[in-house]
Amino acid sequence: MMDRRIVYNCVTRTDAGNVRKLNEDSLLSRSDIGLWLVADGMGGHDAGDFASQAIVAELEHADPGDDMAQFEEDVRRRILDANDFLIRTAEAATPPKTIGSTVVSLLVSQQRFACVWAGDSRLYRYRGAQLEQVSKDHSLVQQLVDAGALRADEAESHPQANVITRAVGANRDLEIDCVKGAVQDWDIFLVCSDGLTKMVSDADIATALSLPNLDASADALLDLALANGGRDNVTLILVEAVPVNDAVIDEYEDDTVSGSRST
Repeated sequence: MMDRRIVYNCVTRTDAGNVRKLNEDSLLSRSDIGLWLVADGMGGHDAGDFASQAIVAELEHADPGDDMAQFEEDVRRRILDANDFLIRTAEAATPPKTIGSTVVSLLVSQQRFACVWAGDSRLYRYRGAQLEQVSKDHSLVQQLVDAGALRADEAESHPQANVITRAVGANRDLEIDCVKGAVQDWDIFLVCSDGLTKMVSDADIATALSLPNLDASADALLDLALANGGRDNVTLILVEAVPVNDAVIDEYEDDTVSGSRST
């Protein structure tokens, strides 16, 4: 019996949206090492595009190591290095300023995944027609929800819904969170900025992810965000876990294959 493995299909979309002229989002897609991330430059501060691009430039050289523990540690270290760089750059400016960005990353290794993030960009997992938010927003409204002072369905309409409590470049003592788990056949991961999630409900995200292929799903998500207002930059990455055997893998030069979704 041939060994079965998982490889990862990936598609990306990014758009400035209907209101902003500049796209301050950046993304990284490294299927060759199993790393995808979205960084959302902080629009309320200076040089959000510079901040998000600096994070991507640092993480582009990530080392997956021999296992998930090493991979996660390398990604954490590089995010902290980007944090130090952005703070030093901001302090050297005249006058001093804040240059910040959220970041959310998906790592995969040996049929395991990890989500490493700071801020309110999100990772979702779509499995068996069920959508689950893997990351948890580092935001003021999320703190209020956790404290029981605000209902979850009131969070998006709260007047301080855009206030985040963690970002790369905002504080020297940056705390980075991580969630880990197992990857199952046909899992779909959505890595995205809040320009998507503030415009598109979880129910509509799930419906889009039920479409027959990743391109159709990605197009549907972007179209929904723009049709619903597109008030912010919109960036998304879809990553699908495709089961194959070694005989199939040998037919391809890279680590992605085309596949039909299970039904």
